[in-house]
Amino acid sequence: MKTFIAKRVASGVVLIVAISTVAFLLLTLGAGNVGRTKLGVNATQEQVAQYNEDLGLNRPVMTQYVDWASSAATGDLGDSWFGPETVLNTLKNRFPVTITIVLGSLILAAVLAVVLGVAAAVIGGLLDRSVQMLGLIGFAVPGFLIAYLLVTIFSIRLGWFRATGYTAWSDSPVDWLRSIALPVISLSFASLASLSLQIRGSVRDGLDHDYVRTLRSRGLGEKRVLYKHILRNAAGPALSIAGVQFIGLLGGAVIIEQIFSIPGLGQIAVNSATNGDVPLVMGLVVLTALLVVAVNLLIDLVTAWLNPKVRLS
Repeated sequence: MKTFIAKRVASGVVLIVAISTVAFLLLTLGAGNVGRTKLGVNATQEQVAQYNEDLGLNRPVMTQYVDWASSAATGDLGDSWFGPETVLNTLKNRFPVTITIVLGSLILAAVLAVVLGVAAAVIGGLLDRSVQMLGLIGFAVPGFLIAYLLVTIFSIRLGWFRATGYTAWSDSPVDWLRSIALPVISLSFASLASLSLQIRGSVRDGLDHDYVRTLRSRGLGEKRVLYKHILRNAAGPALSIAGVQFIGLLGGAVIIEQIFSIPGLGQIAVNSATNGDVPLVMGLVVLTALLVVAVNLLIDLVTAWLNPKVRLS
């Protein structure tokens, strides 16, 4: 098991280094005239040149990357070119908001997907067709349309939730829940559709396997066969889909946060990319890569626990 974990961690480190290298080179080469963007059209050419020199942009690109990587390895992601805070402080302030919405969406989708997927596979009929239709709708309808629909119904017409804004848990747990409810539901819809179809298919396949008939012949109850054996085997593929969905939720959170005016990573991702704020964008890239590697490692560990054969692959 230790060898299995070591291999996964090593591959994760290589992935982070590769992503950060490519991202830095692309961002630096395409950043344009940062000094002009920051100082505006009224600044003289000498002021712009001096500003770029102060940032070290006149040095070779690989020298800039080595300096950045050396600092990033110690936890120093530098200062934002267009913001008042360091990159690390900016991420610390915004990250809890975004990860709350993303994890909330994934948990909600996973719980509902298990219920709907298992029920559709076991009961069949109209419920099965309804879950399949939900899957088609989830793939076809963008999340921002779901968000606008929820805001129109539950915020504007019924007044149950605020249309925009965010309240911290420390200020009011009730208002915090009301502020993230619609964003979480909007973001989870596509994941719910995908996961429910995956679980439905895996459970239906499991019901037809020979080992299930053998377990039934030995007198095991249907619930025990379903929850202890079939669902255990169906969990592996579903976890793999959940890992992919987590990455998609991180990207979808950018749009959802813009719609609901939530002060998460989405807002600074859009602003930093628009302004060409390379240090802040790189901070977002590294943070996202770390999250993806950590989630995939966790999924690999759970999958290996459910199926020991995975450790040998």
